[in-house]
Amino acid sequence: MSEATQSIHEGSAMTLVPRNVQQIDWDNWIPQVRANLCFIQSGGKVLLIRKLRGFGMGKINGPGGKIEPGESMMESAIRETIEEVGVEPLNPVKRGELFFQFLDSLSIHCSVFWTAHYTGTPIITDEAIPMWFDLDKVPYDEMWKDDVHWLPQVLNGHSVTGKFIFDGEALIDRDVEIHTP
Repeated sequence: MSEATQSIHEGSAMTLVPRNVQQIDWDNWIPQVRANLCFIQSGGKVLLIRKLRGFGMGKINGPGGKIEPGESMMESAIRETIEEVGVEPLNPVKRGELFFQFLDSLSIHCSVFWTAHYTGTPIITDEAIPMWFDLDKVPYDEMWKDDVHWLPQVLNGHSVTGKFIFDGEALIDRDVEIHTP
């Protein structure tokens, strides 16, 4: 097998997943999962969570999750944030599009939202432990390996488009575009 692809066995069929983002036809790529993240920034801090269950369990991330049928991406971001930390983000702004391809064939499209306004007080739920972090102390070493390549830009007011290939939790390749407001 070449280093450019990873073979995936599904029954008797074999699917090849490229190990380089430029080898994926992103225009025709179809994600298996549509999800979102919502970052709340206030007073020089950002609200993050430690995931207690599900995909990414144990990692620190922004609140978010899968989009339910009939929901817009923004509606889902608001609902997921309320469910995970008991806080309602107000007027979130879309700040990114992330495309994740895993070598095991999992594919995720994630919309990134940001806001400086919210109601409520963060609470621990069965899904997450909320934590505020100073912007210069975001614990990237406890997060998904792609976050360090785009989240600082989102927290600094930019928008991003990111394409990532993962092998399990290892980041294999990336392409991140920063869009200045």
